[in-house]
Amino acid sequence: MKKLATTLFKLTLGILLTASFSLTYAQGTGKLTGKITDAKSGEVLIGASVLVQGLSKGAATNVNGEYNITALPAGTYEVLVRYVGYQNKLISDVQVKGDAATSLNITLTEANTQQLQAVTVRATFRQESASSLYAQQKNNSRITDGISAEAIRRSPDRNTADVLKRVSGVTVADGRYVVVRGLSDRYNNAQLDGANLPSTEPNKKAFSFDIVPSNLVDNIVISKTATPDLPGDFTGGNVQITTKDIPDKNFITFGIGAGYNTATTFKDFKSGTRNATDYLGFDNGKKQLPSNFPSSTRISEGFTAEQNIIAANRLPKNFNIYNNSALPNQNYQFTIGRVKDFEKSNNRLGAIVSLTYRNTQNYYKDLTRDYFDFNYNDQVYRFATNIGGLANFAYTFGKNKITLKNTYNRLYEDQFLQRTGTNAGPGNEQSFFAFDLLQKSLFKSTLEGTHSVGTNSAKFTWLLSYSNVFNDQPDQRKVNYARNIGSNDPFQANVTTLGKENSRLFSDLNENGYTGSLNYTSPVKMFSNTATFKAGLNSYYRKRDFNVRYIGLVLINNPNFDDYTQIRARSLNSLFGSDLINTNRYKLDELPGAAISESYSANSLTNAGYLMLDNKIGKNLRVVWGARVEQFNLDLTSTDRSTIVDQNYVDVLPSVNLTYSLTPKANLRFSYARTLARPEFRELSNFGYFDYEQIATLQGNPDLKKTQVDNVDLRYEFYPSAGQIISVSAFYKRFKNAIETYNFDLGSNRLIIYQNSPKANIFGAEFEFRKTLDFISTGNLFKNTTAYTNVTLIKSKATNPTDLGFNLNYTDRPLVGQAPYVINAGLTRTFMDNKYTFNALYNVVGRRLNVVGGTGFPAIWEAPRNVIDLQFGVRVLKGRGELKLNAADVLNQRALMYFDVNENKKYDAGEQDQTLSRYRAGSTYSFVFTYNL
Repeated sequence: MKKLATTLFKLTLGILLTASFSLTYAQGTGKLTGKITDAKSGEVLIGASVLVQGLSKGAATNVNGEYNITALPAGTYEVLVRYVGYQNKLISDVQVKGDAATSLNITLTEANTQQLQAVTVRATFRQESASSLYAQQKNNSRITDGISAEAIRRSPDRNTADVLKRVSGVTVADGRYVVVRGLSDRYNNAQLDGANLPSTEPNKKAFSFDIVPSNLVDNIVISKTATPDLPGDFTGGNVQITTKDIPDKNFITFGIGAGYNTATTFKDFKSGTRNATDYLGFDNGKKQLPSNFPSSTRISEGFTAEQNIIAANRLPKNFNIYNNSALPNQNYQFTIGRVKDFEKSNNRLGAIVSLTYRNTQNYYKDLTRDYFDFNYNDQVYRFATNIGGLANFAYTFGKNKITLKNTYNRLYEDQFLQRTGTNAGPGNEQSFFAFDLLQKSLFKSTLEGTHSVGTNSAKFTWLLSYSNVFNDQPDQRKVNYARNIGSNDPFQANVTTLGKENSRLFSDLNENGYTGSLNYTSPVKMFSNTATFKAGLNSYYRKRDFNVRYIGLVLINNPNFDDYTQIRARSLNSLFGSDLINTNRYKLDELPGAAISESYSANSLTNAGYLMLDNKIGKNLRVVWGARVEQFNLDLTSTDRSTIVDQNYVDVLPSVNLTYSLTPKANLRFSYARTLARPEFRELSNFGYFDYEQIATLQGNPDLKKTQVDNVDLRYEFYPSAGQIISVSAFYKRFKNAIETYNFDLGSNRLIIYQNSPKANIFGAEFEFRKTLDFISTGNLFKNTTAYTNVTLIKSKATNPTDLGFNLNYTDRPLVGQAPYVINAGLTRTFMDNKYTFNALYNVVGRRLNVVGGTGFPAIWEAPRNVIDLQFGVRVLKGRGELKLNAADVLNQRALMYFDVNENKKYDAGEQDQTLSRYRAGSTYSFVFTYNL
């Protein structure tokens, strides 16, 4: 797959560069592009005519409602738009510049009678641009929030996870997983260019949004309520990421950036072996198990002395710790866009290819873990390389459009941890080392077609998509030294036995996903108004293979040698030296049964069909209603067949969305929908992953059931003007069999398990405000300043299961991952004709439950932290270049996870509460320079 993706992008880039000169449009002329939509429903209008007055120039809209008029001499024009059954519209002051594309989106109003259609509505370019944006905001059938490419460009965010923090009601956990309306990441669904995105993680149901660079994104929309045409397996939000296809004009853009982190850059930086290919996002293969390494069965059969030496020497043996100076963060991007307009046929061919590169080095100094018997101080060094590529192609011809969108992203994350401290249980002072490389990638290719049928703007769309997720831990190495507390004796390495906490983990996850869908849309007459009928079919098949092995070298206490203690006291770089392996002082061993009882194969098939109607009742009421039926089948089997899961069921998911236009600028919305959340493969498997950072084992549960959720939403929204909004929302969710994580409280070692909580209820409210400050004063200072804030307040109550066999320390508690409040705020200022921009952004998330706890291992909570980001931008080089100076997380408040032992809902450092992790990541100051050719 890696070779396939690399070849694809090389070939694509070569073709585009070769064709770049032939695809340019005539020098000195410009073009007019845009989209025509219904002013009330937002539906695109197919076949509308757009005419440039005074010239014999015009075009008809394609199947996506888009038009494109080329070879226009520079000047100011009037544009006339006509469509059967709608009022004509004449737009003046449309300025076209040479060698540039002018974008003008237009809304049309349906005529009441045939006579009224002859009436021509007049508007200026500026009025119509504002009106179109305003209509787009108002006319979505669902309750949604989102962020545009322009807003992304103005923020300091470099990946999609950072971007999502700016969306109303959205938070990001662990810097990569989305939490919508306070619900944990497992209750959300992600789509890229219309096709589902699989879970990228081996140990949880979540998509890692940090692997998608922000500059590849056209827009992000989060649907907080459901309609039948959306997948049914989301409750918090459906995150839809759209990438660009046909650009408005030809362009080449490149960017370069660098950043300084106050906690890391130019500080001492430790790591395991580092290869040149690490900077390219790929391991050179030397950290992998060799192909001729003995199988689990062969190891269990035993070796002769000579065979043991040969097999043990095949394990990677480099345990050296290297010390360098941490380099500044660096990122590069290159994007090329080409468009060819065929004037006679009005067809268009376009392509965008983008390559991105990012490398970061982060040092988490003095990360504290102080709980129960543990009092540890960790030094964590994380080296990460992210590469991304996008190759999108589109062709519109007549009333048809075909797109091919390809995305490849890869994250290479190499971490070294050094731990010192005490474990009071055995009375040990410890020195622990962990080398941990994680490689994960996503490749996705989507072929989509949109076709108009008949003469009444009916259309059907089809989609075929393939995705591959790869997640590889080639050699997680953990070694622990210990000695009695207060002793001056040398530390002794724990190499006398083999367990998950001191073995070498080799695991790989490979998942292929296949999606196919067919949708039909047609206008119909109902209640004396035009309505829209939609129907569709969808299939989504996933196939995952997960393999894991725990391997290690166990020191043999040979009575013929008297250096047993001296060997255990060796330094890390010589502990597994060739001199010991070649004299059979170590035995190659593997945890018995783990490779076959915890490795698994799984597949699932979701078949869905839906029917829905989008009705206008009278002048002001819009009703979008219907139902979705999903048939789901899942099979999961461990290699030794000790775990077999077979689930097969059908769900009927009704929904209704009502929008009442109180005034031309205000809507009142109501929504009801039934959705669900299905257990993920990992949650059902018997795989027990030892997390050396949390010092706990995460265990799956084959008996998990699906979660069923009833959702009710009410929202009032007011649009003072285009691009501005004031809204107030209330929502309620009722859960049956919510899936949550619990601290299993019956053992001396912490075990995190998945369980179904019988029921839970959520009540919430959201407030959003985005407006220019011209209501304070009409001067440029306030006119060019926009303030925004969104606040979400949530109260939830979950009921604990009664069959766990132990007592929980909270009987009245929130859902896992749910925050009581989320606040996002910002201020944007432009001046000197948009040459300079300034942005200030603020985010805080309330205290949220991470793991439900018992009396022995209490609940784990994540403390709130205030985050402020700043950005200053300036356009240079006659507007072709832009320099952005960014300051991220300037407050640098601590990140904190803790056990609330005294249950007083706050962190009492040094008193009764105990610390799972506490650290400061540092503030990052960076610049990015972008130039458009």
